[in-house]
Amino acid sequence: MSLAQNRTDFARSLLALPRKAPASAPLVKEGPGLSLFEAPFPWWKRAMDLAGALAALAVFAPAMIAIAIAIKLTSSGPVFFTQVRGGRGGRPFKLYKFRSMAVDAEARKADLMRFNERSGVAFKMTGDPRVTRIGRIIRKTSLDELPQLFNVLVGDMSLVGPRPLPVSEEKDYNSWHWRRLDVKPGLTCIWQVTSRHDHDFDRWVRLDLEYIRKRSFWLDLVLLFKTVPAVLMQRGAC
Repeated sequence: MSLAQNRTDFARSLLALPRKAPASAPLVKEGPGLSLFEAPFPWWKRAMDLAGALAALAVFAPAMIAIAIAIKLTSSGPVFFTQVRGGRGGRPFKLYKFRSMAVDAEARKADLMRFNERSGVAFKMTGDPRVTRIGRIIRKTSLDELPQLFNVLVGDMSLVGPRPLPVSEEKDYNSWHWRRLDVKPGLTCIWQVTSRHDHDFDRWVRLDLEYIRKRSFWLDLVLLFKTVPAVLMQRGAC
């Protein structure tokens, strides 16, 4: 068998590797099924992330302090909510948000799954009873996402990229869904500014893959600018 044929067979075997992790897989899902297909992280994107996150923190610092005080005064529990999400190459990381739900929200999620308004693995429910009074306000305005600017600073996330989902939901991914983890997750992406109201998870992933194919400095700028009116108009927020 020729060397060229060996290389072709090897490449085909890599592409045939399962992209869906088994239920018994460890938390750190690294290896040929995931990290092999990671896209390189451009230097310009890291520079944009650092500059944008620092600027946003400077602008929103007073609002973040006010939100933290309001959460503490109106409900019991911590100010911040942390959850393990799937990152680039399938590596998990701790995502930070302002807590917008009751402290037992995760334990109650299973009982509410029958009200899920989205197809696929992601969960969304209008009038979710777990949401607090302050939580309704900060979720509508996406202010609950502001602590993720720290995730951007440390390099777990980018300003623009597919939204990270809880690792507990990844077990229900179809094989092609894993491709959204080829790049670093972000605060906003095509789906957030065009189709946040869309309940179809497959369409969500297709838009993430479109971003991965077209990723560029100018596309990131356009998506960041489009995010502002999308947030102000509260498209798809709940």
